Amino acid sequence: MSTGHNNAAAIAVDIAKGWKPNYYLTNMAMSYFQAPGMNVAPSIFPILPVQASTGNYYIFNKEEIAKDQVRRKPKFGKVEPAVFSHSDGTYKCEVDQVIVGVDNITSLDYQRTGAPATIDPRRAKVRQISEQMNLHLDMIFANKFFNADAWGNVKTGETTASTSKQFVRFDDANADIVGAFDDMKQEMLLNGRRLPNKLCLGYKTFKAIKNHPQFLDRVVGSGSTPNPALVDEQVIAAILGFEEVKVLYSTYNAAEIGQKADMKFVFDDSSALMTYAPKEVSLEEPSAGYIYTWDMLGNGQWMATSQYDGEGGTHTEFIEGLMATDMKKTSDDLATFLTGCVAE
Repeated sequence: MSTGHNNAAAIAVDIAKGWKPNYYLTNMAMSYFQAPGMNVAPSIFPILPVQASTGNYYIFNKEEIAKDQVRRKPKFGKVEPAVFSHSDGTYKCEVDQVIVGVDNITSLDYQRTGAPATIDPRRAKVRQISEQMNLHLDMIFANKFFNADAWGNVKTGETTASTSKQFVRFDDANADIVGAFDDMKQEMLLNGRRLPNKLCLGYKTFKAIKNHPQFLDRVVGSGSTPNPALVDEQVIAAILGFEEVKVLYSTYNAAEIGQKADMKFVFDDSSALMTYAPKEVSLEEPSAGYIYTWDMLGNGQWMATSQYDGEGGTHTEFIEGLMATDMKKTSDDLATFLTGCVAE
C-alpha cells in the first residue's frame, strides 16, 4: 500500500493523519485447516468425562443378563437368587501436549497496522493447536481401532463370498450390499443385543457405495435439474438403516517436516466400521467404545490452552495445548470391521 509520497517527511505527516502501512493483507490468509466436521473420532466413540485421570468401570456379564433366570416360586419356599456377576475394566488418561511460539517482535506489525483480531498471531496459534489435537485424536483412533486387528468380528471383501466372514466387494455391480448389511446387523443384534446405529466409511468405500446400482436405482426419478438426485451420506443411512453415516475424510501429511507434503487419508480408505454407540453417555448403556477425557486444569475443558512467556531476552511467548484422554474398546459384540471393501 502506498501513500503516493517518496520522502520520509511526507510519509510521517500521513502517518500522523492516521495512515498506517499494511505489511500483510488483512482480509485473507492461506491456511490448510481441515474443514469442520472432517475430524471424526469423538463422533464414533462418545466422549466420557471423568473426574480422575485413572479409574475403573464395571463390565456386567452378558451371558447372565441375557439368560432367563426367572423360576416358578415353590409353595412355602423361594427360588435360588439369580446370578449376576461383573468384571472390572480400567482407563488411564495420559496427557498429550503441543507447544507453538509467537514472535513478539513480528507481532508488532499486526498491532501497529491495525490488523483485525481475526489474524492476530495468538488467535491463529490457538486454532493451530486445536487442529493438532483433533488430528491427533483421529490418528489415535485410526491406529488403535480402524483396522482388522482391533476387533473380534471382521468381514473381508472378496470376489465371491463363500463364508460368513466374507462379503462381495462393493465395487462389484452385482454385490448385494443391502443384503450384506442386513445380515451383519442381524448378527450384531443377536450377539450384542443392539442394532448398530453408526457406519463409518473410508473414502473409496463411500465412492463405491454411492455409485452402486442398488443405491442409484433408489434415487432415480427423485431429482430435478436444479436439484439432481444424488446418493450422499443421508441416503446411504436411510437405505441401510443407520442413524448416522460418516465418511472418513480426515487427512494428514505423512512426510517429515521440511520435506514435500505426502498427503494421505488418516483412515484406511478401503475399509468400513459398523458400531453401536449411544449419542450420550448413559449408566448401564453399552457402547463399542468410549473416549475418556480428564479435565486436568479444572476449567471444564478437556482440550486446554495456556500462554506463558519464553526466556528473558528472546521476545518470545509460547502457547501450550494440553489434552488428557484414553480411548478404549469396551465391547467386541457392538462392532464389525469391514476390510477390503473395494479392490486395491
